[in-house]
Parts: sequence; C-alpha cells; structure tokens
Amino acid sequence: SYFGDKSSCVENANTLNLTSSSSVRGLNSTCIGKTALSSGRSVCRSHTPLMGYSVTSSSAVSAHAVASVIVAVVEGRGLARGEVGMASIDLKNPEMILSQFADNTTYAKVITKLKILTPLEIIMSNTACDAGNTTKLFSLITEHFKNVTFTTVQRKYFNETKGLEYIEQLCASEFSTIFMEVQSKYYCLAAAAALLKYVEFIQNAVYAPKSLKVRFQGSEKTAMIDSSSAQNLELVINNRDSRNGHTLLGVLNYTKTPGGTRRLRSNILEPLVDAETINTRLDCVQELLQDEELFFGLQAVISKFLDTEQLLSVLVQIPKQDTVKTAESKITNLIYLKHTLELVEPLKAALRSCNTQLLKAYYNSLEDTRFGIILEKITTVINDDTRYAKGCLNMRTQKCYAVKPNINEFLDIARRTYTEIVDDIAGMITQLAEKYSLPMKTSFSSARGFFIQMNADCSTLPNGQLPSEFTKITKMKNTYSFTSADLIKMNERCQESLREIYHMTYLIVCKLLNEIYEHIHCLYKLSDIVSMLDMLLSFAHACTLSDYVRPEFTDTLAIKQGWHPILEKIAMEKPVSNNTYLTEGNNFVIITGPNMSGKSTYLKQIALCQIMAQIGSYVPAEYCSFRIAEQIFTRIGMDDDIETNASTFMKEMKEITYIIQNANDKSLIIIDELGRGTSAEEGIGICYAACEYLLNLKAFTLFATHFLELCHIDALYPNVENYHFEVQHVRSSAGNKEKIAYTYTLSKGYTEEKNYGLKAAEVSSLPSSIILDAKEITNHIAKQILHRQKSTPEMVKQRAAYQLVMRLIQTARNSRLDPDSLRVYLKGLKKKYEASCPTPGKIDEQH
Repeated sequence: SYFGDKSSCVENANTLNLTSSSSVRGLNSTCIGKTALSSGRSVCRSHTPLMGYSVTSSSAVSAHAVASVIVAVVEGRGLARGEVGMASIDLKNPEMILSQFADNTTYAKVITKLKILTPLEIIMSNTACDAGNTTKLFSLITEHFKNVTFTTVQRKYFNETKGLEYIEQLCASEFSTIFMEVQSKYYCLAAAAALLKYVEFIQNAVYAPKSLKVRFQGSEKTAMIDSSSAQNLELVINNRDSRNGHTLLGVLNYTKTPGGTRRLRSNILEPLVDAETINTRLDCVQELLQDEELFFGLQAVISKFLDTEQLLSVLVQIPKQDTVKTAESKITNLIYLKHTLELVEPLKAALRSCNTQLLKAYYNSLEDTRFGIILEKITTVINDDTRYAKGCLNMRTQKCYAVKPNINEFLDIARRTYTEIVDDIAGMITQLAEKYSLPMKTSFSSARGFFIQMNADCSTLPNGQLPSEFTKITKMKNTYSFTSADLIKMNERCQESLREIYHMTYLIVCKLLNEIYEHIHCLYKLSDIVSMLDMLLSFAHACTLSDYVRPEFTDTLAIKQGWHPILEKIAMEKPVSNNTYLTEGNNFVIITGPNMSGKSTYLKQIALCQIMAQIGSYVPAEYCSFRIAEQIFTRIGMDDDIETNASTFMKEMKEITYIIQNANDKSLIIIDELGRGTSAEEGIGICYAACEYLLNLKAFTLFATHFLELCHIDALYPNVENYHFEVQHVRSSAGNKEKIAYTYTLSKGYTEEKNYGLKAAEVSSLPSSIILDAKEITNHIAKQILHRQKSTPEMVKQRAAYQLVMRLIQTARNSRLDPDSLRVYLKGLKKKYEASCPTPGKIDEQH
C-alpha cells in the first residue's frame, strides 16, 4: 500500500495535536496521546496496512477475532439536533460505510448501528464531550460501549468539504455514484473527514488514491430517499426560495412544538416501511379526525409545551464555572421543567378516553410515577405559582421568587431588599413625573434594566426639549425613552441584589437537581410522546383543511382522482385530479404529452402521495392504495451542475446510473425525461436501453418522455402502459390562429399531438419566418424517418391474455367482493378480453 513520506506524517501529527514517533516507512510502534493503540505493523502489498493489537498479545490467531472497525460519529446542533452522521472503516478491509439519519432522543438507531458494527474505537468531536458539558448522545454511547476506546478530535476536523474531497480522492471509480447520494449529507461527510484524518494518523500511512470502497447506508426500517430526489420533490426546501413554505413539510407542518417539527422533518426524509407501524399511526389520525374533543383537547395541551428535548439537554449539563449567567439559566430551566411536568396531568386527561393502540400506549407511559416524584421534589422547594411567563421582566420576577420563603433566610432578606429597590424606582419616577408634570411611566428591558418612557408630542415640552437631568434619550415616533443618573445608580443596586438572589437560588436549585437526576429518564419518554402526538395532530389538522383520504397498503399502486398537495397550497384551490394504476403486471408507465401539459407535476404528485402515505398521513385523493416502497428514486430537472463539473447530459447519466445500480423490486422510480442532453438518436437509444433494464425489475416506474418512438416498446413488453396528457385546440375569434388549451387530464394511449414543440414556439415571440422554415424541415425529416411499428394480431392477442391473467391474479389476492358482485366483475373481465382480442374478420379488415 502507499505510504506517505516522513514530512506528511509529521505534519499530520502536528495538526491532530497528538504525539507520534514515526519512521519514514511508518513501521515502528506509534504512541497516540494516552493510549498505545498499535504495536508492530505488517505491510501487505495487496491492501491497506493491517494492525497488530497490543490488546491481544502477539498471537496472530486471536487478532482476527478482535474488533477492527473505527467509527466517527457527529451530531447536528440546534434545529438539526437528532440528525446524526456516521462513518466507519474496517482496518482489515478498505471499505468505508457512511450513514446519516434522523434519530429521536433515545438514539436507538445510532446504538443499533454501532452494535452491528462492534467498533474497536469511536471518535467524536471534543465539543460533544467537554467535561460537564457532554451531549446526551456521547453519554449514551459511552454507557452502551464501556469496553470501547473513545477518542476526541477537535471539532474543526469534522469538516464536510474536506470529507467530500477525501471521498473524491480515495473512492474507487466503480463506487463513484456515492457522490450523488452524499453530496448534501453534511454530517456523514464531516464524520468521514475526521475518520480518514484519524485513521491516516494512527496507521501512519495514507490510503492509495481511488482504492477505497465507499458505501452509503440509510437507516433500517425506513425508506431511502437520496438527497437529489428530496431536492427535486421539494420535500423540506423550496427550490426557488428556501424561505418559502411551499414544500411537503410546509403543507403538513401544523406542529406546535420544535420537537414536533423535527420529528415531522425527519419522517418526511425517511418514511417508514413497516405497514403495521404506518397503520397504527393512521388509526390515531383517524381517531383524531373523528373525535373533535380529543383533537382540540390534545392540541391545547401540546401547544403549551416548550422545547422538551432542548430543555433536557441543558438540564443534564453541569457547568464548569458558576457565573451569574449559568445560575440564571439553571433557574430558568428548572421553572421550564416545572411548567412541563405540570402539563403531564392535563395531557393524560386529554388522552383518557382514546381508543387506538398507540394513544393508549402513550397514556400508559404517562402513568409513570416518576413524573409525580420529580414534580413533588420541585414543589417542596419551588413556589406553586411559579411558572413560565412571557416577557423578560415577568420571567425575572418568576426567577426571583421561585424558591419558597423560609428555606434560606438570607435569600428572603435579599428578596426584600430587591422589592424595596423596585418600589423606590417606581416611586422616584412618579415624583419626577409630578415635578415636571409630564406623563412618565416605568419601563423595563433586559438590556437597559429600568428606564423611563413617555408618550408626548415635541410641542408639549418646554422649549421642545426634555429637562437637562435626563440622559440617554431615544425617540421613536412620539415615544421618548430616557433615564437619569439616579435611576442608573438604582439599577446598579437592583442588579447587585439580583446577583445575590440568583446565587443563593442557584445553590438550592443545584441541590434539587442532584436529587432529580436519577428519575430523569422518564422525561425522554415524555419528549418522545409530545413530539409524536404533535406530528399526528399536525397530520389530522392538514386533513381538515383539504379532502384527504386514508391510504391502504396492498401490492398495487392505485390512486383515484389524486392531486398535487403543494400545488393545491400554491393555487389556493383544488388542482385537476388524475388517476394512477400500477400493478406487478403493469409496472411501467410511459407518459407523453406536449410541453406544459402537466407531466412533471403528475410524476411529482405520485412520489409525494407515496411519501405522505408512508409517514402515516392521509393522502390527497378520493381513494388510494399503495405498495410500500423501500426506495424512492427520481430523475427530474434539466440543469447542469458547475460544482461537480457535470454537464446536463452527464448529470442525467449519473442519476440514471445511480438508479440502475440501487433500484430493487420494491422501489418507486420516477423519471422525467432522459437523454435530452444529446442527439435525438442517441437519446432514444439510451432511453430505450434504460427502459428495458427497468422493465425487468418489479419496481414501479413512471417515465415521462418527448421521444414518441419510445411508446412502441409496449408492442414488445406487455407490462408497459402508455398514457398521455390531453390538450384541446381552440381557434381564436379572429379564426386565423389556433391556440392550445391544456386540460391537465391523463388518458390512455400515447399522445396524438404532432409537432407540439413548434406550437409552443409559435406562442413565444420567435419570428414567424423561422417557424415556417422549421415546419418545412420537420415535415421533410418526418417523411424520411417515420416507419411505424405495426402490432401483429398475434401480439394483440397475447397482450389481451396477459392483461386478463394479471387482473385475475389481482382479484384473487385483494378482492373483498361478495360472490354475486364477483361474478358480475368476472363477466365484465371476460367481455373486455373478448373485445380486445382480434377476431378473424377484424384481421382481414386490418390487412
């Protein structure tokens, strides 16, 4: 394998702030920081250097059974908390596995994934495990993997740009479609950067360029949607304007808590694949829709919750230094905690009469006695009427008087002093108002403390100015804000006594928190319940605003009169609805139609409906049945990408390669035009070949195209259906111009429209001489090319028999009809079959 020269080894050692004694060949033992990780390396020409472990003596046999996987884990911050990126590499096998997924507060997915990997060492950023400031994820991992070495690396090495560069440099060309998948998965790229840097350092060697296998793995039990599909479908970000709410998240987001929003976002990006779980959610949504009292009762309680997850993470951190700021934030958080726990009873009351399995399970979880225990401990120390209040002065008052009187007499004295100062300030301002007979009143802001405010017109003031003793004057419209030297002194005294109050309260709060920590686990359950209920309420809310219907899960994709949920929000009225029908026997639909007739919208609508169904939401349709998709792929859009140096055509090819490499029988594939960026003949060739490949899968594929030659593929393959979007031709009143009226309605067969590109050009302001020339040339070429494929009677008969068999299989699997209705339906099928079979008479007519 390729080894870096000495200079690069030394440079690495310095940058990682770790010490290393290394020879040029990097074969001597390396001592890293506090743990000697490896002693004696053997060099194999065929693959990356192997490690000999100090943990297993020197016997080669036992070394094989030892873990050799190193994992880097990084978690998002703020709103992206719960979004986890992982990168793992096996030192005995040059394969790097990347994964990124959204997880809840129990981090079950991360732990599961790590359990599967059985790592030798886990790397995290130093910010995740600063003493006294550890993240929940870090403490959970250390708890679950007690025998695993932990190493912390500076946060700056978790750098997504570097990660992408590394992958570009090291990834073997067969796996290069990984770029499409991970381009915008920043967390797993950041983890990859830190991992590769670290491995390079401890191995004292670098991987040879283009030698690594790099794979992306979504999380289990969820459907995989790659980042470009999420972008094409505008799942969480609008492509035109990122601040715009016209996305699937925007359509469904009526959540009331930050945790609910996070939960909804991660579900949209990773829908479920387990029908039972989805149906459990749908049962809840159905109950919420049927029981208004439950819906409004729950919504009222949920909307009062603060960000429970955020609150938890702050509560379990013990600050290294006790400053006024940390004291104040701890007191605030305890008040928030009390506020949250007081909502458990109302939440239970709202859930008491529910019937569905999931809601009952949540009700039982809330029966946990620990909620009561924590609240009781809090109320022994904290006043009953202390609660979260809006406005900084209100909250300041709540914090001051949080602790009950008679617990600490010094605290009581300090509070009396504080009250007197505040009263003095109010008294002083009243006196000033009388002295100058001006309408002054006391105001407060967190930045200025107490100050004076006054609504007055300039003309009412003597000489149009305020008296000279007032300073720091600001004016907004007719409102003056100002202070005086005495007031500034009073504010300082006020701050001084506040600091004393906070300090004493903080000591009491810390003591209280130490007693609470052992019971804190129940709060993770609570935050989970709140975010889930919030999301389900949000689904129910979205349904009430539009006529959505509950989806069923079968082996068929059947949507009756479905429409595009985001378009409905933009247009403020219901868009034209259309049917969709795909089964195992008809799993490939080709859609044609003129420009702007609605093809792209229709394709996106199907993918969006599929995602909505798989997260447990109702769907915009009159009736719908879905086959659960394990992956959703889209190839949409006609843009080039300067960043990855990909022309329009190369981008198309990369996307279709990615689909072909990863699609399986349970995928939903949406392709909106392919082969457009090259000449027509090559484009048709590529399209045809790609179609033939996808036809052999059982995946459901919808393919929109302008290459009408592609439509004749149905003569060879019975599982292909052709559909087109209808347009009507309207003559203008002058009678000389023909206009196209779009119906946005899907019909069977391929489009009969000829030269619709020219018609679209006519509408634009292209000079008429050019359009006339274009028509003439088009007709000339069309005469030379158009040798239509004729369907032979034998083919027609085979196709009719195929369709009949498929319908019969469908009926046998899914029918819920009673015997009489079934008989009628089967007779209908027979008639349809006979009608579509050519009789000898018909054949003669055809010849």
